[in-house]
Amino acid sequence: MQLFKARPSIKKLQLLVWISVCLLLFFSYLPMDGATQSAMYASVTTAFYAIIIYGNISVLYPLLYQKGKYVWYVLLVIIFIAATGTVRGYITLLLYNSFFAKTPEPVSIKAITNYISGGVLIYMLSLIFRIALEYFKLKQQTEEIIIQKSQAELNLLKSQVQPHFLFNTLNNIYYEAYREAPRTAALIEKLSDIMRYFVDESPKDDVTIGTEVQFIENYIALEKIRIRHEVVVFFEKNFNSDLRIPPMLLMTFVENIFKHGIDKSSEQNLIGISLIQQDGYLFFKTNNTIHVQTASKRAAGFGIANLTKRLTMLYGADFDLKIDNSNNTFSAFLKIPVA
Repeated sequence: MQLFKARPSIKKLQLLVWISVCLLLFFSYLPMDGATQSAMYASVTTAFYAIIIYGNISVLYPLLYQKGKYVWYVLLVIIFIAATGTVRGYITLLLYNSFFAKTPEPVSIKAITNYISGGVLIYMLSLIFRIALEYFKLKQQTEEIIIQKSQAELNLLKSQVQPHFLFNTLNNIYYEAYREAPRTAALIEKLSDIMRYFVDESPKDDVTIGTEVQFIENYIALEKIRIRHEVVVFFEKNFNSDLRIPPMLLMTFVENIFKHGIDKSSEQNLIGISLIQQDGYLFFKTNNTIHVQTASKRAAGFGIANLTKRLTMLYGADFDLKIDNSNNTFSAFLKIPVA
């Protein structure tokens, strides 16, 4: 039976509850009324129990009580219970007179009152039923979160296998290259460090500023390879080594320099970078010469726009970001608060 094979859902649990209620009613009627009459009465009674319970927890309670309409809620609950009790009384008597009674019986006020009283009890049970449903929903959501967390951790472990395999391979290549071409080996080491930064450091909320600077310097060293002439970089640094900042926050400026500020045919590619910690703030500035060939290609792009959004999320209005491209020089300035 598929109903019991998998972990039961909330709907399956409710179905099991109503089947159990119907069977209990059937066996309670059976000694006095016989199998056919008991089955009919049990089905009708279970149906009206469900109408009262779901009518309250699915319609009246959320639409009236939870919205603060308490008076309307009480009035409609009274009307609802009275109406369902009356209808249940007439249907039960109709079935009895049509199939089982030797002589028809009239509807009495006492019988209707008994059915309405029973409806009041079922209404009270509906509040407990609602609490039970909320509990099972919360329990199911908690289990799903745990499963998702476990799956995410498993996927993370799986994703780390390939990068670490690549790191080990790069290390092996590095040792082989070191004997024959030390400069190539050094570049391989920098590439390995960059990739390790992306895997291990960039997902973190913050990293040491030394780690961030090392990443930038490795990037610059690799970018210099593809440029024919020497690129002169002046990197001024003055900061507390214990300082921590969000990862990849400074990289956009440096990346833009090599994308838009380098003329591969020129022998005068000068880059200035300054990273200074002072008076509770970190000041980061880059500048490079704008060449005729690259000036027309330079565009703001998505990098600066995305950086601005990220800075707003991190610091609100407590940051300063300026871009200037006057006097044949492109300058970028960033000021952020630091602890």
